[in-house]
Amino acid sequence: MTRALEAQARHEQQQAMRALLKSPLLPAADAHAASFLLVRRHAAALRAWLARYPRWSLHVEIDQARLRKTPADLTDGTRPALDPHHETPFTRRRYVLLCLALLALEGEDRQTTLGRLAERMMGYFAGDPALARAGAFALEVQDQRRDLVHVVRFLLSLRVLARVAGEEQGFIADQRRDVLYNVNRPALAAMLSVRRGPSTIEAEDLTARLAALVEELAPETDDARNQALRARLFRRLLDDPVVYYDDLGPDERAYLTSQRPFIVSEIEAATGLVAEVRREGIAMVDPHEELTDLAMPEEGTEGHLTLLVAEWLAGCARNEKRVGRAAVEQRVAELIAAHRGRWKKAVTEADAEVELTDMALTRLAALRLLRWTPAGIEPLPALARYAVAAPAAPRAQATTAQAAMRFAEPTSTPPLTTTESTP
Repeated sequence: MTRALEAQARHEQQQAMRALLKSPLLPAADAHAASFLLVRRHAAALRAWLARYPRWSLHVEIDQARLRKTPADLTDGTRPALDPHHETPFTRRRYVLLCLALLALEGEDRQTTLGRLAERMMGYFAGDPALARAGAFALEVQDQRRDLVHVVRFLLSLRVLARVAGEEQGFIADQRRDVLYNVNRPALAAMLSVRRGPSTIEAEDLTARLAALVEELAPETDDARNQALRARLFRRLLDDPVVYYDDLGPDERAYLTSQRPFIVSEIEAATGLVAEVRREGIAMVDPHEELTDLAMPEEGTEGHLTLLVAEWLAGCARNEKRVGRAAVEQRVAELIAAHRGRWKKAVTEADAEVELTDMALTRLAALRLLRWTPAGIEPLPALARYAVAAPAAPRAQATTAQAAMRFAEPTSTPPLTTTESTP
């Protein structure tokens, strides 16, 4: 009986940890209610593990749980915030509007309107010389109203705002059509995840400012340095689809090489992820296909196209051929011509191959399957899993179709593979 209870507790803790990794700002209501109860029940154990290994903090309140994560790589721009309705990535302007919207909401009561938020933000642009030099925010411009709506939809997805009346699409068409919201103040207060206030940072360079936001005390002893190395490695393995040894510093690589069994076993026990260890690096793969914001392969036009592009690029890599963006666009145009009858109608529009090439390459880069360089597109080792393997011997008619859907098997050097991108 004791073993059964212990096994149940471990299973619940894994579910709670996975819920936090998927939704670091986890509300207590709606579809998240069951997960929140597990987080609250096992908060002490979760908090201890997170503080000890990745050095992330967990705050559990009556109506939400907040996992405050520090990214291992501040330069990673492959996984931006997305508008949840259209999965449109945030531009720099939208990030600015997001920060200003949070500032405006701090001054609101329990309710606000989209129009009032917009007016406050226009005032911030007018009153700040740096913002004014960067470009005005004008409600008369439909594209700028659309940018604001993308930000509001993002806040709705995080439960910072709750729609009471109205519809954002109407505001895009006509700025006089307003929307009423309730403001969730606990969620608003939990949005900022930094170690020091942005207003206290004097550096002007963006990279330096980002580093200062999450700066941690420099370790002074060998043990403290090892703990800092361990924390960075845990963060990368929990956050990144693939961790390549070549992307690690000498100290990180040496520590991971010596401590890999311990680190991997801890992550597997805490999350239910399964490690795939290869010569080039490590991927923590989710067998349940839950902890991903980008799946590979995936259904639909975009998913099918991305898989076909990955297959083609893997073949180029196998032949030691590096291709440029123009070659990818040409290949995408060929794929559109071949599959237009089964894909959505938008692929037949003029210059559709340009947008679809951007989409496919962005997804593959976010999954650590390729890297864009000035010399061209550099396939990374994990991409080799998506090369088509030729059938060993002709059998029935189904053999060719089956081979077309199989991933390439490892040859002399087993490549990495992952289908998950942990948020």
